[in-house]
Amino acid sequence: MKEQKVTLELAVEHGLTEGEYEEIKGILGRDPNYTELGIFSVMWSEHCSYKSSIAELKKLPKKGKHILSGAGEENAGLVDIGDGIAVAFKIESHNHPSAIEPYQGAATGVGGIMRDIFTMGARPIASLNSLRFGPLDSAKNRYLLDGVVRGIGDYGNCMGVPTVAGEICFDPHYEGNPLINAMTVGIVRHKNTASAIAKGEGNSVMLLGSSTGRDGIHGATFASVELSEKSEEKRPAVQVGDPFTEKLLLEAVLELTKLNLLIGMQDMGAAGIICSSAEMAEKGGVGMEIDLSKVPLREKGMIPYEILLSESQERMLLVVRKGKDREVLKIAGKWGLNCVKIGKVVIGTELKFKMKGYEGATIPAESLVLGGGAPVYHRESRQPEYIEKLREFDVNDIEVPDDLESTFLKLLASSNIASKRWIYRQYDSTVQSNTIHGPGQADAAVIRIKEAPNKAIALKTDGNGRYTYINPRKGGMIAVAESARNVVCTGAKPLAITNCLNFGNPEDPEVFWTFKEAVAGIGDACNVLETPVTGGNVSFYNENPEGAIFPTPVIGMLGLIEDLAHVRQSGFVDEGDFIILLGNLGGCIGGSEYLNLIHGKVEGDIPNIDLEYEKMVQDSVLEGIRQGVIKSAHDISDGGLAIALAECCIAGGNNLGANIVISRKIRDDELLFGETQSAIIVTISESDLMRIEEVSGKFQTPCETIGKVSGNSLSINSFFDITVSKLKKIYESALPDLLERRLR
Repeated sequence: MKEQKVTLELAVEHGLTEGEYEEIKGILGRDPNYTELGIFSVMWSEHCSYKSSIAELKKLPKKGKHILSGAGEENAGLVDIGDGIAVAFKIESHNHPSAIEPYQGAATGVGGIMRDIFTMGARPIASLNSLRFGPLDSAKNRYLLDGVVRGIGDYGNCMGVPTVAGEICFDPHYEGNPLINAMTVGIVRHKNTASAIAKGEGNSVMLLGSSTGRDGIHGATFASVELSEKSEEKRPAVQVGDPFTEKLLLEAVLELTKLNLLIGMQDMGAAGIICSSAEMAEKGGVGMEIDLSKVPLREKGMIPYEILLSESQERMLLVVRKGKDREVLKIAGKWGLNCVKIGKVVIGTELKFKMKGYEGATIPAESLVLGGGAPVYHRESRQPEYIEKLREFDVNDIEVPDDLESTFLKLLASSNIASKRWIYRQYDSTVQSNTIHGPGQADAAVIRIKEAPNKAIALKTDGNGRYTYINPRKGGMIAVAESARNVVCTGAKPLAITNCLNFGNPEDPEVFWTFKEAVAGIGDACNVLETPVTGGNVSFYNENPEGAIFPTPVIGMLGLIEDLAHVRQSGFVDEGDFIILLGNLGGCIGGSEYLNLIHGKVEGDIPNIDLEYEKMVQDSVLEGIRQGVIKSAHDISDGGLAIALAECCIAGGNNLGANIVISRKIRDDELLFGETQSAIIVTISESDLMRIEEVSGKFQTPCETIGKVSGNSLSINSFFDITVSKLKKIYESALPDLLERRLR
């Protein structure tokens, strides 16, 4: 293959603008060659450079007393949990690859985020996910769901990392552009943490792991454009994963880190060798000289352009301490991995790539990286016209259903509320024997920390695209507040978040306005709830020929449980316990699952949220748990009060029901199905009624007894009285039944 002559037209084909092409010529002081053009095209792509989002992301809170490594500092966030132990965690998207090759797209998404964690020197102990698909009445969406679930399960199971929590949503706005967000969490002792940095003139630069092929070339560029009917032609931009090699890579990397043989390391994800070398060199203020003829290849005839841009999986770039090359090679051999010296660290700040028979590439490292020379855009923003129209919704324009029982059961069986057991049973959630609460057992996953035997962490992913579509700022706030509320219900104090921001084309002023507003809402909530942002991912251009997805910020929340005695579940525990509502029951049905499913409307403003009040509700629940007063806790969210109570009955696993008597001066459907914020259902012993009032009073939180745990059916006022066994059957069988009917 001959390298092409570089022209403006070729630069535009690579996704660069005329202005960016001129800027590149200014940086180099000459025209770029073909390899250099490819380098700039991937490194200045939206996926790598965050050129449309970085100005807004800088406004998010990043500092906190528990934060060891914040957003943009390393491959993942690092949070101190005491006893010399830190938690590394991060969430990222793999949306476009999964849309055209769901199995490999999802699998390599999981593999990539795991590498971000063990590159920090941390052993992965848990995985989570957040998934969005179009409706299941489409064969294409069922195909995507099946491939994604198998990809997540197979990669995680082979790695021996449990998948412990997640969320999934089905909506027409994700038709053709599913969202596949993967999160991994790891544990590391402070003394064993690693950094993605290059230092030390003459130190060896080594490549560890798989050979390099042509899979994934221009994957970062592909992720920075809208999907179209021609997207199937981009299959070569989808990487191919090998979890068995990644498992060996994991063990080798952790051994190298513990033996202090490395200056730094960086995994090769988006943009492969060029991205890892540029980021490490820029961070250390050094240059590198790389001989691409030394890179192990699995395909013949690869040129520098392809070698540098390949996103072949399961590879690491290492900068090795002086005199330690042999020891590194020995450990690599022990684990059966390729490990070759491909270059060295040099004085200066330039990256120099050579390969016999080809023109090389010489580029300043800083010019390529986020926060360095990569362009930063301040996009035009404009509030969409549709928002005001949606908020004109008047609840009196719809009728209260005549049959509230059948409405309730229809909601319970909806694909967005019903049990996702069919999905998560395909994941190993107990491997490593740390899982206290896995999928379906509590409001968040709870994972034991073996290095600190009496501690655990709580983990949750959360987001609501419909909310953010209607009110982006409140949607961003609620995503953070609900994920925090979920970990609080397990007995954990929220510490920090990672986020995955999934939006449409940022060059559309209306799309960019929703992005700015959602980010501002996330920042507002993080400031009040004291959960700084440790990093994450922005995924733009999530559009198909029919239009953009719902704007969907997904929050990954980390919480800490200092004492295992404080771990709580969501299900009812004991017959005769009092059921208490902490917080207010507002009854808002704007943007609710009820309004969408039963009335076919995505309208109205979403529930109001007062962040200071939210913090008081969460603090009162935490205090009640720590005092041993609260036995179980579950927040009110999708489907409202009725669905939350049904989930408490089902999750208990003991066939316990509840007798609820509650009144409000609102409509019956608002009472039952309104998705109010800052409201948590807890249970206590009768003897602790005074104590729960004292706790709630301390934090000025409303506290109301609404019923008792009793019998084996759920009754709410005179609306309905349904056995728990019937509720469980509907809840557990709805998704499998739906898939079976569609597959016939």
